Amino acid sequence: MSEEVKQESVSLYPVSAPATLKEEKVCIFGTGDLGRSLGQRLLQSGYRLVYGSRRPHSCGPIPSGAQVQSHEIAAQSASLVFVCVHREHYDFLGTLAPQLRGKVLVDVSNNLKKNMYPEANAEYLQRLVPGAHVVKAFNTLSAWALQNGPSDANRQVYLCGNSPEAKQAVAEIATKLGFTVLDRGSLCAARELEDFPLQLFPEWRMPMRLTIGLTAFFFFYLLIRDVIYTYVDQKKDNSFRIMVSLANKVFPIVSLILLALCYLPGVIAGFLQLYRGTKYKRFPDWLDRWMLCRKQLGLIALALASLHVLYTLIIPIRYYVRFRLAQHTISQIKENKTSPFDTTMAWRTDSYYSIGILGFGLYLLLGISSLPSVSNALSWREFSFIQSKLGYLTLLFCTFHTYLYGWDKFLRISSYKWYTPPGYMLCLVVPTLVLVLKLLLILPCVDKSLTRIRQGWEKTDPENDGKKSLLT
Repeated sequence: MSEEVKQESVSLYPVSAPATLKEEKVCIFGTGDLGRSLGQRLLQSGYRLVYGSRRPHSCGPIPSGAQVQSHEIAAQSASLVFVCVHREHYDFLGTLAPQLRGKVLVDVSNNLKKNMYPEANAEYLQRLVPGAHVVKAFNTLSAWALQNGPSDANRQVYLCGNSPEAKQAVAEIATKLGFTVLDRGSLCAARELEDFPLQLFPEWRMPMRLTIGLTAFFFFYLLIRDVIYTYVDQKKDNSFRIMVSLANKVFPIVSLILLALCYLPGVIAGFLQLYRGTKYKRFPDWLDRWMLCRKQLGLIALALASLHVLYTLIIPIRYYVRFRLAQHTISQIKENKTSPFDTTMAWRTDSYYSIGILGFGLYLLLGISSLPSVSNALSWREFSFIQSKLGYLTLLFCTFHTYLYGWDKFLRISSYKWYTPPGYMLCLVVPTLVLVLKLLLILPCVDKSLTRIRQGWEKTDPENDGKKSLLT
């Protein structure tokens, strides 16, 4: 898969002179962690390397095979210079303007926070050295990523600049280092690129807020039902149940709701396409944002389901459970009686555990297949089959697992403490709705129309201006 990505990158930025690439010399200003890691990768890729330093004879360790010269001499010996120094140290570059005229300057700097300066670092560098061609690139990569090679999580190199030739020269280097190049346009986009590393989990914000909100709601809801109600109604202190019993209810409830929310936007999108009769109209912005964070919702759901499994495994060793079991056994011995074997209960509990194990196994399969290293090895058809077909099967199993847990509890008046339904009943609303709506979409007459729409068919034919029924 990585070879295919590299080939696509080469097609976007063709290498003009591969025969002479190994003889090309590249200069790096700065011998810090990023400068050393970048230099090591350049040497491994066949480039000749010279470092520019204000202290050439005492600049610290450098990669074997590289030279260290003063800034003036190093700038004159290479046509492309990586500026691996912080913005506050750019002043010396103004004195090198004659030596840097016509050369490509690659700015890899970042700031500590957004809007720290009135202009982007790369724009400031271009103003400082107007005769050079400044390109913003490599700033989204860490020294560790450069030293250990590109992985699926940090394979992309964003770049921007005003000179197409300068951007192509930088793109050729990035491609040979094993990265995929994404051109973001002119140097005006430099501030956007510099803001990328400052963003803290931007794609996870909405899923995390939703998770925290659902967790807090169900925690306090179950706290009122299982702890406060018992204390008020029976004068019994069940506060110890907060640590395990309550958590082991909240985590699976939130996990199942989040899993259902992964597939609900796809169902909504399907009905929207049926209603509009075309796939060429954009979805609402809220639906687009929802669909883009489905992976994060699924991974959080998997994490909560894993916690549920761990909490369930420790149930037999809990003091409360061992005490209740011993108390029940002693009570039966004293009364000289035994409880008859309940076949129905045996079927229910075995089915409950079995369906839960199968559902969690499919859960794990979905999570593993979403890893970049695994998804890159799958074709689009295989990935779609796992995430869609097996995803709905996972939702079905987990929902059925919850129904088996509830069994006939919904018929008991005692289940409705203070006239509130049990937590498991609330968590079944969304997944049940998703499964019912999906069942409607896979009906032959509906599925046929939706498939035609997704293949390009539209309700209104522009040639004969005749309207066709979607369900024919």
